[in-house]
Amino acid sequence: MKGSYLGPEFTEKDIKKLSNSYNAKFTHYQDFTELTNVTAGMLEKGNVVGWFQGKMEYGPRALGNRSILGDARNPEMQKKMNLKIKYREGFRPFAPSVLEEDIQCYFQIDVPSPYMLLVMPVNEDRRNTPPDGYEDMTMYDRLYYHRSDIPAITHVDYSARVQSVNKETNPIYWQLISSFKERTGYGLVVNTSFNVRGEPIICTPDDAYRCFMRTEMDYLVIGNFLFTKSDQPEFSDNKWQEEFQLD
Repeated sequence: MKGSYLGPEFTEKDIKKLSNSYNAKFTHYQDFTELTNVTAGMLEKGNVVGWFQGKMEYGPRALGNRSILGDARNPEMQKKMNLKIKYREGFRPFAPSVLEEDIQCYFQIDVPSPYMLLVMPVNEDRRNTPPDGYEDMTMYDRLYYHRSDIPAITHVDYSARVQSVNKETNPIYWQLISSFKERTGYGLVVNTSFNVRGEPIICTPDDAYRCFMRTEMDYLVIGNFLFTKSDQPEFSDNKWQEEFQLD
């Protein structure tokens, strides 16, 4: 198997139907290269982006088709995504999606990890020297120490659960991360599943828009349609806590 993208996919007609049902405002891009460049710029500026492309993943991980993305360099990103997007405890870790060809630039691993199932140490040259008594600190004190130059995905033990992204397996996601690298020099992003705490991972465009509007995500990309939070009409269906039981 070369990828786990085995679930349903949706057409532009489905996305336009979603937009009509919510009177949602969007920008449509004919060229995916332009879209990935624009999205990479949003990530670089510290925004959180819902990313919905192609067929849904099958399995235990979001692998770039039903994902929420952020900048791994941003020391506030882990807290922001936990508290304002996922609505869960601030200490919960996030995983990186890294260009397959760049994986050894960041992690002590010599094989691809396409399914985000391997946990590997962050390279020594990317780590910050821990303060004296680091191992004796409380979890929360250790959590908010900036352990590396990619703090949003570096666990308290200097490890990360890695997903490598292959150009052939997922060309659009690979292009997005490549665009981010062109801007920042970093060929990886934060990747977490597109859902809130207690909610199943989203599947349809309608699922994606409702999750987007119920959280503090800044932008939503579905196919080649970009939705900006500040442009959207008021959204009244905001009681996800009553719909989904917290884990």
